[in-house]
Amino acid sequence: MSAVLKLGIPAGSLQEATADLFRRAGYKISFSSRSYYPSIDDEEIECLLIRAQEMPRYVEDGALDAGLTGYDWIMETGADVHEVAELVFSKVSRRPVRWVLCVPEDSPVTTVRDLEGKRIATEAVGLTTAYLKRHGVTAKVEFSWGATEVKPPKLADAIVEVTETGSSLRANNLRIVDEVLRSTTRLIANRQSYADPWKRQKIDDVALMLRGAMAAEDKAGLMMNVRRQDLPKVLALLPALQHPTISDLADKHWVAVNTIIDESIVRHIIPRLKEAGARGIVEYPLTKIID
Repeated sequence: MSAVLKLGIPAGSLQEATADLFRRAGYKISFSSRSYYPSIDDEEIECLLIRAQEMPRYVEDGALDAGLTGYDWIMETGADVHEVAELVFSKVSRRPVRWVLCVPEDSPVTTVRDLEGKRIATEAVGLTTAYLKRHGVTAKVEFSWGATEVKPPKLADAIVEVTETGSSLRANNLRIVDEVLRSTTRLIANRQSYADPWKRQKIDDVALMLRGAMAAEDKAGLMMNVRRQDLPKVLALLPALQHPTISDLADKHWVAVNTIIDESIVRHIIPRLKEAGARGIVEYPLTKIID
């Protein structure tokens, strides 16, 4: 029987963003509404849908060889896992999420010290307790089963909640007092699994392709032909990822230039390249960039 890597895919808010990242990395993941076992077009990988909050514990226990979860849940659970890669993506953006301490807009609380003896609602009890301890504050921390934003002021004096844009907090008239933790998605592995040569190679291969897909995001490739005499002017316009690749053509007076740039500047730079003497300019999409 061939070896299989048991890989945890985060269910819920990160599910579709994770599937999209894997697709761009070259893996096709498909979900069924009736199954917790997504299909993947790699016979050496078996996927399982697990909530990100639970992922570190199942990876630590070896029920999963590897999985994707947030740094926040690694810290919350205290799981002893190997962090293979940091992958900065979330459900709506490509930036870290923030766990923040919030109070109602009209609350007299201005610092965490003002919450001494008060009640705080949160899903991240461990993170919040550790945060309060660092600041020398004693407060009652209660686990929130959801809809945490609506609990102040009647059910809690403050909350610790995760946010990406802050829109939900503003909609519920909440004010941020302090940042508790910044978190990004991590690919984690069971330590024993990662010590196995085959599984380690498989996990590292997945990490490499995921990183490559993320590196290619919002980038584009440009190819063009340039007269040698115009080459300095063209190169001065190109903000290359490293250095443009320059190749000889059959006509010794011309060279081919190939480079990678931010997709957002393509429409601005192509007219300038043409003015500088570039010809046959071609833009092409990128799916992965492997350093």
